[in-house]
Amino acid sequence: MNNIYIINEEKKLLDYLLEDLKKTRKTAKAMLVNKSILINNKIITKYDYLLRKNDQLIINKITTQTDLDIIYEDNDILVIVKPNGLLTIGTLNEKEKTLYYMASNYVKKANKNNKIFVIHRIDKDTSGIVMFAKNENIKKMYQDNWDELVISRKYVALVEGKIDKDGHIESYLKEDNNFKVVSTKDKKNGKLAITDYKIIKSNQNYTLLDVNISTGRKNQIRVHMKEINHPIVGDKKYGSLKNPIRRLGLHAYKLEIMNPKNKKAMIFETKIPLIFKKMS
Repeated sequence: MNNIYIINEEKKLLDYLLEDLKKTRKTAKAMLVNKSILINNKIITKYDYLLRKNDQLIINKITTQTDLDIIYEDNDILVIVKPNGLLTIGTLNEKEKTLYYMASNYVKKANKNNKIFVIHRIDKDTSGIVMFAKNENIKKMYQDNWDELVISRKYVALVEGKIDKDGHIESYLKEDNNFKVVSTKDKKNGKLAITDYKIIKSNQNYTLLDVNISTGRKNQIRVHMKEINHPIVGDKKYGSLKNPIRRLGLHAYKLEIMNPKNKKAMIFETKIPLIFKKMS
C-alpha cells in the first residue's frame, strides 16, 4: 500500500520529508531518485519543490520486487494487484517504472534465467488484478483462448452523479487519430464492447458501480460511462469534471478464469479501495 499525506502548510519538499515525516536525508534522497514521490499524482524528483496547502503527497512503496502485492503464484502464473499510476508494461519513454519490470525482477530473484510474460493488461491509472505467465507456452495458452477462458472480469467504478438503476451497454469501439477511444455504430469499423453494471451504493453526487465486462476493449468502461453521462471520477480524458480522490475511480477487483491445463476455475479477488466507498 502507498502512504498518502495531505499538506497543511506551504513547505519545501525536502523539509517536509525530514521534519514532518522524520525521514533521514539518505532515505529522502532515495525516494526522489527512485521517483517514489507523487504530488497530486505527478512524480516529483526535485528536493526544493514547493508544497502548498491541501496538496496530496503519495509515497509509492512499489519500488522493489519485495513490495509487489502478489495474491497468487504457482509454477505457471503470477497474479498481482497493480497500484494506480503504474504502467503494466513499458513504453518508449518508460521501461523500468512498470509492473512488468518489477515482476521480472521478482522471478529472477529465484533464478536469473527466469522470465515473465504479459497475459493481459489494465490502464496505467486503473488499479487492480493483473496476471502474468512464467513461460511462453502458458502465455500463448491464455492469450489464444482468452475469451473462452475468462468467466468474469469485474471492476468497481466510482462515477459522477446518481444512477438510479442497473444497466447494460453495447457499442462498437474504435480509436480515433488522437488515440482516444470512441463509439461507432459501424460494426465494420469498430470492435464490439459489452458492459453490464449494478449499483453498489450512491448519493446525490457519486455512484459506486459493480461492473462486469464481457469484452476487454481498450478504455471500454471509461468510454461507456461517459456515454451514459456518468464519467468515472478523475477521468478527465472522458469527461470527468471532478477528482476528489486524486486518482481514477476504477479498480479491477475480481478475475474468474479457467485454467487451460486442468479446466478448473480459478478466482482471484482483491479489496475495493476504501476511498471509493467513502465517496459514495
